[in-house]
Amino acid sequence: MSNVVEIRWHGRGGQGAKTAALLLAESASQVGKFIQGFPEYGPERMGAPVTAYNRISDKPIRIHCNIANPNVVVVLDPTLIGSTTDVAKGVPEDGIFIINTNKSPEEMRKKLGIKTGKVYTVDANQISLETIGRVIPNTPLMGALIRVTGIIPYEAFVEDTKKQLEKKFRSKPEVIEGNLKAIERAYQEVKGE
Repeated sequence: MSNVVEIRWHGRGGQGAKTAALLLAESASQVGKFIQGFPEYGPERMGAPVTAYNRISDKPIRIHCNIANPNVVVVLDPTLIGSTTDVAKGVPEDGIFIINTNKSPEEMRKKLGIKTGKVYTVDANQISLETIGRVIPNTPLMGALIRVTGIIPYEAFVEDTKKQLEKKFRSKPEVIEGNLKAIERAYQEVKGE
């Protein structure tokens, strides 16, 4: 990958694409990376397609625009594949796809209609249901992303994410613990080709 890793998140309102991009940016910042994490806003509402972005680099990032050619695409909702949202748009031949699904990477490669690049799958919905108690795929997909890309050391990512979750869910330790378990499981369970 180049000096700047560009990530595009595709999800639906309420699945946590924006939150994942912001949490990832904060964690990358804590390990000394230069970062950007931002959503693309439109008339979002619960269930509507949402896009969020990250840029992560060891050097200062001088560009400030949406990401047209991401190195990595994370798909929180597989129903977006083949819909009006072209999740593969602009992805280079060596691009990486990480998809929330119980289907195999081979099945998703066919559904994406791509012949090159790498495709990884993880059942983030099931993992989040079992660890957090509801379907919210963003934190498990962050664990899969860290495993696949190695852009941040896993231990540092988990430590920083725990601190961020403690700020937001101080009175709900079960939510913090559930999210950390979800990250760990997805890190272990992600499959790729």
